[in-house]
Amino acid sequence: MRVLETERLVLRRLSVEDSEFILEILNDPLWLRFIGDKGVRTLDDAREYILKNPVAMYERFGFGLYLVELKEKSVSIGICGLIKRDSLEDVDIGFAFLPKFRGKGYAYESASAVMMYGRRTFGLTRIVAITTPDNYGSAKLLKKLGLSFERMIKLSDDSKSVSLFICDA
Repeated sequence: MRVLETERLVLRRLSVEDSEFILEILNDPLWLRFIGDKGVRTLDDAREYILKNPVAMYERFGFGLYLVELKEKSVSIGICGLIKRDSLEDVDIGFAFLPKFRGKGYAYESASAVMMYGRRTFGLTRIVAITTPDNYGSAKLLKKLGLSFERMIKLSDDSKSVSLFICDA
């Protein structure tokens, strides 16, 4: 289901048909370093991840992570969307792109559209983001999107501290 369209991109809901792409992106070295190992090693793992995470979030909140495709070629290049974590009071924005599609403005283009969509469609007045302290690329993008660093937080007692960025509408 198509959710958003920008000048160059289409954002749509993930489905089990996207398992190959999810398997690839969740095992990208930068995903593993900055986001974490989700234990997705097979297509069955990827299907299960899609159903238990994005699809479950669509059903519960009406939003989630979306597949980002190039409009003219229908090539899957990344994911971007809104996430409601139990460990955060606010909804946060998340994004990740395959290596060959980084540095081309796609993350900014899709994240800008997602933030506007969250405000208009779901009435979100505050959107946050989290990133590891050493993920300078994401921090730079978050600042460009209008978020500012607030403080370091822990999502759980046994997790490492992450940087919390906030944007009040």
